[in-house]
Amino acid sequence: MVEPIRSDSPVLVVGLGRFGAACAGELDRLDRDVLAVDSNLELVQKWSERVTHAVQADGRNLEALRQIGAQDFDVAVVATGSSIEASVLITANLVDLKVPQIWAKATSLSHGKILSRVGANHVIYPEREAGERVAHLVSGQMLDFIRFDDDFVLAKMFPPKFIRGVSLQDSGMRTRYNVTVVGVKSPAKPFRYAEASTVVTNHDLIIVSGTNENVERFASLER
Repeated sequence: MVEPIRSDSPVLVVGLGRFGAACAGELDRLDRDVLAVDSNLELVQKWSERVTHAVQADGRNLEALRQIGAQDFDVAVVATGSSIEASVLITANLVDLKVPQIWAKATSLSHGKILSRVGANHVIYPEREAGERVAHLVSGQMLDFIRFDDDFVLAKMFPPKFIRGVSLQDSGMRTRYNVTVVGVKSPAKPFRYAEASTVVTNHDLIIVSGTNENVERFASLER
């Protein structure tokens, strides 16, 4: 079991391509100390003023990582994905340096399996996840879609007709479709938690949770 990491722990980000740069930039926005590393000096210079620290180093070199203090971090993100060999070697080096939590980007399932076997605690598939999300959005049934582990999803959508104007409990949607409305967004108002007594109107948006199959079935109902 992966031990929890403090929410203020500094983060090491190796690789400043689009994914790594976005990750480092958002962590900085969240006031996390970030050490961004890339072998490309131009990228390092570009991001040196946008994150806490940015240094030029080759993550494939164990000694180079040791010299920049990678072993002192509790969390590392291996954002290199274009070269499978490089990402695997960087991950293995971080494992050797005993970094407790390693998040690694994978470009394929086979790549992800290798990363897991060498010691990555979390494997990320940004292209696949983005593709799945877009597929659900362009279908026109959902406005947003997030998949979690064990086939659990959250989706934002307009409410189907049969739950409008009645309380969620009286609609019987849980019994009939095995999904739960967890949030409701009314026009010009923030999202609020849904309760059994909540009544959804024609103008509301809802956040629905459940398995992928059940949420898709619920999203296909008449609106």
